[in-house]
Amino acid sequence: MTTEELVQQIHNKQSFLCIGLDTDLTKIPNHLLGEEDPIFAFNKAIIDSTHSFCVAYKPNTAFYEAYGIKGWRAMEKTIAYLNSNYPDIFTIADAKRGDIGNTSKRYAQAFFEDLGFDSVTIVPYMGRDSVEPFLNFSEKHTILLALTSNAGAYDFQTKKVEGKELYKQVLETSKTYANSQNLMYVVGATKATYLEEIRKIVPESFLLVPGVGAQGGSLEEVCKYGMTSNIGLLVNSSRGIIYASAKSDFAKAAAEKAREIQQQMATEIKRFKA
Repeated sequence: MTTEELVQQIHNKQSFLCIGLDTDLTKIPNHLLGEEDPIFAFNKAIIDSTHSFCVAYKPNTAFYEAYGIKGWRAMEKTIAYLNSNYPDIFTIADAKRGDIGNTSKRYAQAFFEDLGFDSVTIVPYMGRDSVEPFLNFSEKHTILLALTSNAGAYDFQTKKVEGKELYKQVLETSKTYANSQNLMYVVGATKATYLEEIRKIVPESFLLVPGVGAQGGSLEEVCKYGMTSNIGLLVNSSRGIIYASAKSDFAKAAAEKAREIQQQMATEIKRFKA
């Protein structure tokens, strides 16, 4: 999916919602545990009920890798289902990869070619040769961790090196990478006030923003400081949507929560245009 196609979907749906498919067998409704593939059964029901209100889905790969080959197959089936049935949806592998060049190349092949994701999250701290193998896939998107929502982000990301915060150096340096036009960045919603400075460095790049809802981030603050003329935001919600109910009505409850957030986003889009 191109950036232009993503922007078109945002305007069509009046939504920049990304739903995190962090599927945990200890949290899904009990009646699904008897299914041949309970993870996929849960994901399919969530997708079918919420796709009208979001533009992206983001499986966190740890929740699948934890179950070994069965989990990996469930993730594979989930993305294949999305690509076949909802090709207008942007898919994100929240894998947080990043290693020396030949290893990154294999990671990129796994997520882009084998699984068919549109994008993957990358830890940038091994530098150019760990990121560019992903950017070599010119029709895909690479999402660098810039400023994350967790408390430990302050351990390194906001520390000054030669007078400038490390996350700013990551942003500036990444713009010099080959095919950098395909970069997006992770910026946590709990760091919303930093967005004003971030937009000075990457004024039009898309930002993947986790942390709204369960982690306490504010959608209004994120939009105030981060929204651009092409919207430029994918705001993620995981637990608050997919676990809105643990009963047989879980898919309906997820849809209601997704609709609620979509309506808030439509208001923010309208406010920005005004």
